[in-house]
Amino acid sequence: MMKQVIYLFAACYLGLAGLGLAQTHSLAFKDGIYNPGFLKPRDSVLKVKVGDKAPDFTLPSLKGEKISLHQFAGKKNVVLSFVPGAWTPVCSDQWPGYNLAKDIFDQHDAVLLGISVDNLPTLYAWTHEMGDLWFPVLSDFWPHGKVASSYGILRSDGMAERAIFIIDKKGIVRYIDIHDINKRPRLEELVAALQKLGQ
Repeated sequence: MMKQVIYLFAACYLGLAGLGLAQTHSLAFKDGIYNPGFLKPRDSVLKVKVGDKAPDFTLPSLKGEKISLHQFAGKKNVVLSFVPGAWTPVCSDQWPGYNLAKDIFDQHDAVLLGISVDNLPTLYAWTHEMGDLWFPVLSDFWPHGKVASSYGILRSDGMAERAIFIIDKKGIVRYIDIHDINKRPRLEELVAALQKLGQ
């Protein structure tokens, strides 16, 4: 029954996205969005693989906290969502879309951490325009892209790939999606990966 509810929720989300309704956050401030044009879909060499111990990190959050990957060890599964840049079209749709999926993360005892190589003031202004996000937003600005580099997803232009990593409670990488930077990752693939954590 629980799986049916999750798939129904994901289907509803995808249906809204298909109708353009999931993009209302970015549409509200569309005149402030920078369109970088078509980018090379992938421009990095991955340094981790499924089954590896995830590289630890500590990054500053918008709320003034320092958040470390190791603080969730034994407590929560962790989903890392790296996005290339603030004030860009796909990123401005992707993160607000996760607000619709908070229950899915909760059901799988998972915390979502949003990571960008932008600095904190930029991330603050951008997320403030998008509306409240339920998950921590972290800045990998300085040393620039150090965390993205440790995972092997720092592009030659200094941005991070559009990437998702799922890390289990033991700190092991269980899922990797290095996505085409020009496209938003599909929610149902993330849901399916989260479901496998309990198997």
